[in-house]
This record gives sequence, structure tokens and C-alpha cells, in this order.
Amino acid sequence: MEATPAANATVAGPIITLRLRFNSRIDAARSRLIVVLPDYSSRKLISRADGLKRGAYKLRWQVLAADGHITRGEIFFKVN
Repeated sequence: MEATPAANATVAGPIITLRLRFNSRIDAARSRLIVVLPDYSSRKLISRADGLKRGAYKLRWQVLAADGHITRGEIFFKVN
């Protein structure tokens, strides 16, 4: 899997592009991408997060591959 931003990256905000690339086909309708904000609230989104203030964030993702396997992960990043 490739991610933008990369794990533990520091990026300039307040608008950033979030991108995950997998090595197999996924079922987008049954997959999700969630940004966990510094106050631990969350924001579901597709590929862009607007208005992110300075702080540490967590990108939480879950995808369903075409073969039926679910894969999950988290990517931590900071916004300056």
C-alpha cells in the first residue's frame, strides 16, 4: 500500500489531499477512510480534508478487496 501523506509525515494545511493506493482491486462501496482529529473526533471523507488545523492526526482506513478480504490500518501525520 502507498499513502499520501506518508506515515509520520508533516504536511502544510489547512487543505490536504489524502490518497491510498492498494496492490489489488477494492470494493469502494464497502471501504472507508476516516480522519481522526486531534480532539479524537472523526471525519469521514473520500479524498480531501479541508480546514485541518495545526496538530497531530490519524488517518484510519478499511478496505474490502475484490477477493473478500478486509484490510485495516492507520497512518499518523501532522499538519503545520
